Amino acid sequence: MNSRRDLELVLKSGPPIIVVETTDEDRVLAALIEIAAASAARGYRPLFRWTITDGLQRLDLDLEPQRHNAEPADVLRHIRSVENPGIYGLLDFHPFLTDPVTIRLLKDIALSAPKKNVSLIMISHEIELPAELKSFTARFDLRMPNAPQTREVVETLIADYQGDNPAETVRVDAQALELLVKNLSGLSFADTRRLARNAIYQDGAIAHNDLGDVMRAKYELLNRDGVLSYEYDTAAFGDVAGFNRLKVWLNRRKAAFNGQRPKHLDPPRGVLLVGVQGCGKSLAAKAAAGLFGVPLLRLDFGSLYDKYHGETEKNLRSALETAGTMSPCVLWIDELEKGLATGSEDSGTSRRVLGTFLTWMSERRSDVFIVATSNDITSLPPELVRKGRFDEIFFADLPQPVARAEILRIHLAARDIDPASFDFPTLVGSTDGFSGAELEQGIVAALYASHAAGQPLSTAHLVAEFQRTRPLSVVMAEPITALRDWARERTVPVD
Repeated sequence: MNSRRDLELVLKSGPPIIVVETTDEDRVLAALIEIAAASAARGYRPLFRWTITDGLQRLDLDLEPQRHNAEPADVLRHIRSVENPGIYGLLDFHPFLTDPVTIRLLKDIALSAPKKNVSLIMISHEIELPAELKSFTARFDLRMPNAPQTREVVETLIADYQGDNPAETVRVDAQALELLVKNLSGLSFADTRRLARNAIYQDGAIAHNDLGDVMRAKYELLNRDGVLSYEYDTAAFGDVAGFNRLKVWLNRRKAAFNGQRPKHLDPPRGVLLVGVQGCGKSLAAKAAAGLFGVPLLRLDFGSLYDKYHGETEKNLRSALETAGTMSPCVLWIDELEKGLATGSEDSGTSRRVLGTFLTWMSERRSDVFIVATSNDITSLPPELVRKGRFDEIFFADLPQPVARAEILRIHLAARDIDPASFDFPTLVGSTDGFSGAELEQGIVAALYASHAAGQPLSTAHLVAEFQRTRPLSVVMAEPITALRDWARERTVPVD
């Protein structure tokens, strides 16, 4: 069943007002024109379109617009006074739905609509109806193109480019084409056509390097509320010291996440990374997206919470829906306890947000792999951390000597400093209890000290800075020791 047939069925069911939230208004109008043309003579209803710029215009006949009916109140009074059947498409009518006169006129039309056989169709990107009109209204969701339709759009654009550039041949990588069709899922026909056209017309080819631009453009289209952020630079696991068990675990599931799995295997759902602050959990989340080769979205609970009642859950549902449409992707939720921890002082919002999140985790069918991080798992509700919510709970402890040496080498090399000129046994011995973040900041501080002294960075500069530093494992020894004791028998070490 297609969108035209769906809309025809909704019209026949007789709601006085039909709301269509979409940016693809041309497609809705085209469907209405087809419905009007296919109607039997006996049940025929003329089709009109209204805009604030042109007024009322009949679409099933080639007639001039009625500009004297451009004002919302004027066109509604006209529709109310007409005794004949009709379908009226009102484009971008949403700004006028707060006016009491407009609301009363719409209600008058709705009350008389069954007798006159009149339908009002409001078409806009977003429509919030007043309470007085909701009982007269049905909502219609325009179907997004499926994979064969998306492929047809892309192939049509390839043919168009070939026609515009007869001397060139469009270079199409078959695998990139499959991924492009998959990555365009969840968009309207208009947006699908625009993003695919950009990819093809940019260089006369469909290649793997087009996919990143397509996904970024898709994200910009979908993320209207700013709750999600698109992390453009994902890390490689070569930039992450240690985490060997996590690397093996993710590598075993890479093919399955990318759709290459037997039917008896469930798709990987996600991991919870618990650990001491500064031990690389966030970097590991970025590296997971890099390993899977998919976009990384970050959910910010700080911008999620809203002072207005009910908006927080709405924002979360919108963000999770966007993540589903962006799939396959990795959804990184940093410091999970800040958004989902509940307690005696909670007003109930956190509990409702938790319920929304748990429902989504249980019911989602999209390829969204969650990487959640937490510095304090004891504050999380037990229903979130029980087995089955996440595939595994990993613990990122303070780095051991081998990992500390690797971290130092990575950060020195990242600053174009040759690690071979340093005494690593001495450096490792002077950094017991340091986190990865503290090791990096020690290098930064030592670089400032050596620059001030007019000397190249040396082992002595680094050791001096490390000796002046009191790591978090010393400053917060008691809670960190308690966390490590808690995790010893309850989680899987990342290394």
